[in-house]
Amino acid sequence: MTSVNSRRWSNWGRNQESIAEVLLPGGVDEVASQVKQAVESGRRIKVVGSGHSFTPIAVAEDQRMFVHRLDGLVAVDGPLVTVQAGMPLSTLNEVLAEHGLAMPNLGDIDAQTVAGAISTGTHGTGIAYSTLASCVEAVTMVTGDGTVQRFAAGDPEFPAVRLGLGALGVLVDVTLRCVPAFTLLADERPMALADILAGMDEWIASDDHVEFFWYPYTDRAQLKRNRRVEADDRPLSRFRGWFDDDFLSNTVLQGVCTVGRRFPATVPAISAVSARALSPRTYTGRSDRVFCSPRRVKFTEMEYEVPRAALPEVIAALPKLLDALPFRVQFPVEVRFTGPDDVWLSHGYGRESAYIAVHQFIGSPYEPYFRAFEELCTPLGGRPHWGKLHYRDAESLRPAYPRFDDFLAVRDRLDPHRVFTNDYLVRVLGS
Repeated sequence: MTSVNSRRWSNWGRNQESIAEVLLPGGVDEVASQVKQAVESGRRIKVVGSGHSFTPIAVAEDQRMFVHRLDGLVAVDGPLVTVQAGMPLSTLNEVLAEHGLAMPNLGDIDAQTVAGAISTGTHGTGIAYSTLASCVEAVTMVTGDGTVQRFAAGDPEFPAVRLGLGALGVLVDVTLRCVPAFTLLADERPMALADILAGMDEWIASDDHVEFFWYPYTDRAQLKRNRRVEADDRPLSRFRGWFDDDFLSNTVLQGVCTVGRRFPATVPAISAVSARALSPRTYTGRSDRVFCSPRRVKFTEMEYEVPRAALPEVIAALPKLLDALPFRVQFPVEVRFTGPDDVWLSHGYGRESAYIAVHQFIGSPYEPYFRAFEELCTPLGGRPHWGKLHYRDAESLRPAYPRFDDFLAVRDRLDPHRVFTNDYLVRVLGS
């Protein structure tokens, strides 16, 4: 069993940090032993993945457990793939490719651990898909008394443990329902925002995955459409991939955001130039390599899910919202779409969803922006992403989730001593 002295931790966005004793279990038995010790001594454990959440969901106030040593492949049984929960998505994608498999959908980065991704509601885009938690077929978890339990479809706790916020136990392995490996045809092009909104319903129905980015202070956006195809016959050239995804989307973005932070009056002009900087491109590639892109420019983020029908109201209100802020917004607004699922704390529970993500460059003010955006989305039935900044509490979240109290009942059974809690979970779950 491995434990080291207390050390400081901060998340990827550098907006959350804490000092806690560090636990580094190397296997399931060590996880169970450390949880039992915490129960006996009245201590708390908070499991930390890759630190890509902007909320304090991973902030440890006593002991911080890293499960990155639990990162191996457990079993492949047809489309069912079981991996240890500390495996990064980037590694998972390579493991699946070696077995002729793939995740049916992914978000736009692959740095998260499997446990962190499913526990916070990580999602991609596509009306036939929901969060990554909807792909979970079973989990093995060390619960709040230190016992190792397996949960699968049919178990009363299963709709809770598939997306558990880290509040129910320590995930040690996860079984995912995967699909045969597939190729995506990507079509990406700048367009007028009005044209994108006019064609969105048609594209959502005809394409497998659709999203767009609106550039603040302009009427321009970038549309991204992905469709499954048989042949990988239009690969992106190495130079074009570097120029668009590395140079423009990271190096140049870092530079213009730095300038905009220092000289706010330049932001609208910079946004107008950025909106036209990326030229259209069409290419094919392995699914995860099309879904995921490098993200090296640091930012803070809020993301809200709203019923899909509410999207036009949100988009129409954003320009006025931005104009009323005491500062300028430097990042595009990202919009994605998913279908309904039955995971109790999934943002997409029971409905077709539009996800709207707002960002601000690291070191720039953001709270007035995010609070105003939250005030816009909440009355529309909006649900905040569990891993992105928000200001909601249990009282305001309960009406948004029909099975909220059912989740709390499972928590009472699996972690009655609140070994896995922290201040964030007290706020959003009520105890």
